[in-house]
Amino acid sequence: MARTRKSKSSKRDLYASFSDTTEEASEDADLPKDEAGRRKIKRQYQELLGIRIEKLRGRILNRERSNKTIEGIYFICAKCLKVCHSLDDGLAEDPANQNNQCGKCSKGRTAAA
Repeated sequence: MARTRKSKSSKRDLYASFSDTTEEASEDADLPKDEAGRRKIKRQYQELLGIRIEKLRGRILNRERSNKTIEGIYFICAKCLKVCHSLDDGLAEDPANQNNQCGKCSKGRTAAA
């Protein structure tokens, strides 16, 4: 049986977005490696969710463990509608997980009250 040759276009498609990440990597070059990685994941969440961010406001997107003691949480702030991480932006967690807010927005709320 003759083997069929694989096309080279599939390899090109895998690395097509690589040129976009080099520009973002230069912005995050002065940050620690773990913080730069969290920023990259936040951008990916924003691109992935797009207009559904409004629908998912205040919800937790993902929980991760960087080691046995530190847990990080990706969430959408209910007030400013940004994808945030608990280690970078802080987290005022709602028990019902419907109104989670970042540190800036929760401080603004307590100061206004």
